[in-house]
Amino acid sequence: MKSIQRRKFLQTASISSVGLLPLLPGNSRGLLEHLDEPYSNRFKLSLNAYSFNSPLKNGTTTLFEVLDFCAKESLDAADLTGYYFPGYPEVPTDEYIFQLKRKAHRLGIAISGTGIRTEFGSPDAAIRKKEVEWTKQWITVAAKLGAPVIRVFTAKAMPENYSREEVTNWIAQDMAACAAEGKEKGVIVAFQNHNDFIKTAEQAEKLLTKVNSEWFGLVLDTGSFVTEEPYAEIKRMTHWAANWQIKEKLVYNGVSESMDLPKLFRIVKNSSYRGYLPIETLSPGNPFEIIPPFVRLVRAAMNQVMNEKT
Repeated sequence: MKSIQRRKFLQTASISSVGLLPLLPGNSRGLLEHLDEPYSNRFKLSLNAYSFNSPLKNGTTTLFEVLDFCAKESLDAADLTGYYFPGYPEVPTDEYIFQLKRKAHRLGIAISGTGIRTEFGSPDAAIRKKEVEWTKQWITVAAKLGAPVIRVFTAKAMPENYSREEVTNWIAQDMAACAAEGKEKGVIVAFQNHNDFIKTAEQAEKLLTKVNSEWFGLVLDTGSFVTEEPYAEIKRMTHWAANWQIKEKLVYNGVSESMDLPKLFRIVKNSSYRGYLPIETLSPGNPFEIIPPFVRLVRAAMNQVMNEKT
């Protein structure tokens, strides 16, 4: 009898805790409804395959070798960017997808996401429609891969002779169509703030609010808020994050400086985000030599912040 009463109490408490969540802009509450305070924040490191951009593009490295690298470095996951799949931008074969998925599983590496280069900045609705249909095809790839998030982009630049409001509205309409497909396939569609059409937290928030879907979020790129004080911009957007990119550098006010990793991880720790934190290194040189020292710095910062008393 006591166990039944306790179970009823926990069920009631769980429902009540959802009701007590803060009402955030748009439908961001949907991303948080199962992520309330009782759950401890867990840092799980992933590696974005873009860190191996040059060797992946010239064929001296493969995504299978990236997975081996992640296992060797004791990383929890890999973000297998779509650019490096055979035949991109065409979708890969099921055989290739499933071999990658099998390899990752055998190595104990999760697949934290994938990504494609989308462009929704054309004034031509027919061109954007093709982009939506192509994105839907890659959402299916993400689902087959077991990736919970697919990373997309808004537009490279602001098209001439159109207001920002007009462009935001048509991008939101197209993103909503992609998010609806993501809902059907169980994949969150998340755009990256990339210092392109989206330069500030305010601009990102406006798009997220317009789409207003729990299957649409933000890949929070820590190195690409460069028009306002970046740490404040990052902090403002944490509740929208479906995934992250932890960068080595910040470029702000014309100055390039190393990311203050402890400061960044305090922001993550104090946020509602639970999930993978993909790192992405952009420094020139051999990624096999560049990535491991940065991973060590990231781990040291994580351990420092996790051991701090709140």
